[in-house]
Amino acid sequence: MDMVAIGRVVLTSREHIIALEPMEKGLVGTLLRYPYEVRSESEYFDDIHDVKLTKDMLDLAKHIVDQKSAHFDPEKFEDHYEQALIDLINQKRAGKPVTPKERPRGSNVVDLMEALRRSVGQEPAPGKRTRKTRKAASGQKEMLMPIEGRKKSPAKKSAARPQRKSA
Repeated sequence: MDMVAIGRVVLTSREHIIALEPMEKGLVGTLLRYPYEVRSESEYFDDIHDVKLTKDMLDLAKHIVDQKSAHFDPEKFEDHYEQALIDLINQKRAGKPVTPKERPRGSNVVDLMEALRRSVGQEPAPGKRTRKTRKAASGQKEMLMPIEGRKKSPAKKSAARPQRKSA
């Protein structure tokens, strides 16, 4: 009949509106938003300036989309997080020590502000700091995340929320 049924469902201890529609031999449910959850697009897009695109730019964009378009194949994607979690659980089951893997470090990190200064010929004076430091606001607490090069005391570490290990 080309119709969609609207109903209510409770998920994660909250009531949601759901649209149910037939698809092949089953039903597809789509969670809908309440009006207070939907914001006006003007809140997001009014600050974006109108840009005139040339025909060449549009043709280039269409060409790129045509070249990169393909049918979605879920087999090309794998859940790296789930696989790392399974490996971690298996290591713990086997009684092996679990150590976090080192994150790859970028070798070509560039200070953009310094590069911009050099590009306009404003070399910083030797011995002068190029960064302004901010004073902490009164009553401001320390960051909860550890900062490289700074050691946390063991007493604080046990009181802090345990951090998730990266895989």
